[in-house]
Amino acid sequence: MKLVVGLGNPGRKYEATRHNLGYRVVAELAKRHGGSRPRQRFRGETVDVDLGGVRTLLLSPTTYMNHSGASVLEARDFFKLPCQDLLVVCDDLSLPVGRLRFRASGSSGGQKGLEDIIRRLGTEDFPRLRIGIGSPPPGWDAADFVLSRFAESDAARIEEAVLRAADAVADWVRHGIEFCMNRYN
Repeated sequence: MKLVVGLGNPGRKYEATRHNLGYRVVAELAKRHGGSRPRQRFRGETVDVDLGGVRTLLLSPTTYMNHSGASVLEARDFFKLPCQDLLVVCDDLSLPVGRLRFRASGSSGGQKGLEDIIRRLGTEDFPRLRIGIGSPPPGWDAADFVLSRFAESDAARIEEAVLRAADAVADWVRHGIEFCMNRYN
């Protein structure tokens, strides 16, 4: 079994913001793979899917970004999964818009959801897929930037990134982190 966590903030107010790319990727996977009806579990919304013969739980924490670790910890512990079977999908403002980057482990890089997950799990050793949202323009606060919507000029690039990220997650489930780092980074 695998656990794929898409980070974001719940509610219509945040739906199309930069910070909700993880939610969008998980939703795309559920749509593609005919997942079960969404259920409220583990302080989040879950959908069960089969990815290449592997049971995969898609989790969108509803704890808000800065408290995502509570949801991830509950799900991981419930299924007794090693951290290598957990993939976190999130936005990254240090990557160009639409760029994907897999990592097997590492720091949060300032991403508050990852920061909370690392703190609660007590380790940095879990895979993550970061999706670039670009850097804040001069004079913008990073928090305001990640909660803003993409410019129309970036819409097609972001939609393509979400579709490619969904492909990448399926590849991670089937082939592992090394394969994905070589293929998508």
